[in-house]
Amino acid sequence: MLPFQSIQEAEASLGRNMTIGETLWFKYSANKSDYFLYCHNTIFLFIFYTLLPLPYAIAELLRSYKVDRFKIQPKVKHSLRQMFKCYKHVMTVYTVAVGPLQLCSFPVVQAIGIRTRLPLPSASEMFWQLLVYVVVEDYTNYWLHRMLHSKWGYDKIHRIHHEHTASLGYAASYAHWAEILIFGFGSVLGPMIVPGHMITLWLWMILRQMEAIETHCGYDFPWTPSKYIPFYGGAEYHDYHHFVGGKSQSNFASVFTYCDYIYGTDKGYRYQKEVFAKLKEKSGGKYASSMEDLKAE
Repeated sequence: MLPFQSIQEAEASLGRNMTIGETLWFKYSANKSDYFLYCHNTIFLFIFYTLLPLPYAIAELLRSYKVDRFKIQPKVKHSLRQMFKCYKHVMTVYTVAVGPLQLCSFPVVQAIGIRTRLPLPSASEMFWQLLVYVVVEDYTNYWLHRMLHSKWGYDKIHRIHHEHTASLGYAASYAHWAEILIFGFGSVLGPMIVPGHMITLWLWMILRQMEAIETHCGYDFPWTPSKYIPFYGGAEYHDYHHFVGGKSQSNFASVFTYCDYIYGTDKGYRYQKEVFAKLKEKSGGKYASSMEDLKAE
């Protein structure tokens, strides 16, 4: 809750006129508690996970050639029933485990110094904080992911996520409740190290969901903006991890590929990519149209 009764008071405290963004923030948050503002993360969790995978789900059901040619494993078809089962599982985990934990973790948010007050962070501040968050999360979850591929971690927890050997958007969070919480630690570690504004935290949680859904979407669209991000893995990169299956010791990265490259856990993927390219070149682009064909060979 902002400690001002009017825009004039807020501007007097800032010593300048508020920006359009700050005015909107004042009008929305002035009479709302910090706890209520923090609870938006839980609301966003349900809304964005429901809506963002929908285009991929529709593409999967329609199976139009114009879109289907970008499907990474085109021989695999997911039915509406399978997708709904996946969605239902994730919503249950969010309702029973993730949501309540978020709602109870507000004292931690207060302790680390996530602020709601004016002024709002500049675009530059938000960019650098988000960059820290994604790098910290990526490095942390790389090792957590490798841990979950140990015999105990896989058999007891991670095997549920690998029930889908071909990814789909709604499977991004299809996992054991403990796995969601384990990877959630990596997501909150960055904001704990470099606390920022509540809006930055909102944006980070939304971007993290968008990235997870994209990497599990099952489609490798050439126009995806993330393709222009250096060292970004993307859907094809992560799909290989699912394609290999439970014994996979490759492509553990959450967002970027540098950890897999440094620690040598992308060798299988790079080898298959090279073989794939050679086979495709020899056949004039008509041979081995997907990883499935490559595996069959």
